[in-house]
Amino acid sequence: MSEIKNLKPECIWRNFDALTQVPRPSGHLDKVRQFLLDFAKKVGVEAFTDEAGNIVMRKPATPGMENRKTVILQAHMDMVPQKEKDSTHNFETDPIQTYIDGDWVKAKGTTLGADDGLGVAAIMAVMEATDLKHGPVEALITADEETGMYGANGLPAGELEGEILLNLDTEQEGELIIGSAGGVDITATLDYKETESDKEDIAVRLTVKGLKGGHSGLEIGVGRGNANKMLVRIVREAIADDEACLASWHGGNMRNAIPREAEAVLTLPKDNKADLIELVNDYKETFNEEYKGIENEIDVTVEDVELPATVVPQEIQDNLVDAIYAAHDGVWRYIPSIPGIVETSSNLAIVDIEGGKAAVKILARSSSETKKDELATSLESCFNMAGMKVELSGAYGGWDPNTDSELIKRMRKIYNDLFGEEPTVQVVHAGLECSIILSKYPGLDICSFGPTLLSPHTPNERANWPTTSKFWDLLVKTLEEIPEK
Repeated sequence: MSEIKNLKPECIWRNFDALTQVPRPSGHLDKVRQFLLDFAKKVGVEAFTDEAGNIVMRKPATPGMENRKTVILQAHMDMVPQKEKDSTHNFETDPIQTYIDGDWVKAKGTTLGADDGLGVAAIMAVMEATDLKHGPVEALITADEETGMYGANGLPAGELEGEILLNLDTEQEGELIIGSAGGVDITATLDYKETESDKEDIAVRLTVKGLKGGHSGLEIGVGRGNANKMLVRIVREAIADDEACLASWHGGNMRNAIPREAEAVLTLPKDNKADLIELVNDYKETFNEEYKGIENEIDVTVEDVELPATVVPQEIQDNLVDAIYAAHDGVWRYIPSIPGIVETSSNLAIVDIEGGKAAVKILARSSSETKKDELATSLESCFNMAGMKVELSGAYGGWDPNTDSELIKRMRKIYNDLFGEEPTVQVVHAGLECSIILSKYPGLDICSFGPTLLSPHTPNERANWPTTSKFWDLLVKTLEEIPEK
């Protein structure tokens, strides 16, 4: 039996534990859909899969609460599949292995899936409960939130009956979220004809690793290193000073994450290898000094590899490297009225160059539509100058805060009554589905909240289990005090 089942509140951790046994990486959700439908049947609530692949559940009001406004509980069923390089975990077949480390629940070598598994577990706890007081409750568990918000975007208008939406996908207990950033996917591609490598050259693989990575929205402002941005500094200098040629580049693997690792294969005259090694060692020292107190131990390595038959043509290589070097990464602007909150950012998430094809993938975020457009155009212009084809896709708007929300006023009072302190009412630099749902159901009153999670979208993801009790108590009391229609 998993040890996390013994944590409090038992109703959340027992259901989360069951969820960890079901593979549910983005794009592979058939198993978790069936799991949720089977659960609903077992506990006796209505459930169905809609045309967008979302799961909808409905539970009637407890006796005497039939006149309350209907509440929609919302979370997403998919998880980000990130693992340590030496992990053999298969996200499509293997359960997540959890363990307790003090106040934290973690996973062995992989993402934990608490983003947004704890939200789903809380919904399951409400649906199975027989001792709660609540009006009519709907659950909307969306598909593929992490890779394009396809479930929310495909949500049919008129499917939901609720007037209040509680989004359970926020990652700092004590915060009531009333707004979030929008985003747009930026993909730059180029097909090129490879040239033969110099048979007198040698080949090496440069690797940047040991970075924390993290959520490209929530953690973009803490100053963590980007493996692609670090690697390009070395590669550009090696090309300029050591006659290196680029054969391949692979950095990052998730569009909505800060890349933790990146590697490039270079060819160069063997007489220049010693200079390259010195260059790498210098940069390793530089990176660790630049990111002291933020990153624990950045590692940069050089290893001999077999000479590839082909390399990227020099002009193409130089343009690609210059574009990667020039492309913005990190915070673009803070919200003027809330200086500590990021307004606009990008993450240079993925770089893949090999076999005559180059691709760069970025997620630009902003709570301002005009600044989002400005940043996207800036990045588009950067890659256009390298001769790349740039496509903008998957755009979604931000969730504009409603400072007059009756729900927020009520939840602030509930929080204060329960815990003797004021919650923080906040706007978050992350892509929540609230904006998309609100565009289809414009009358909804919305709040997003949740227990504390750290480092989502990385193998170091961890959930602070003591905060789940406060999260659950707030959810239960909010359902109990939903106003009449």
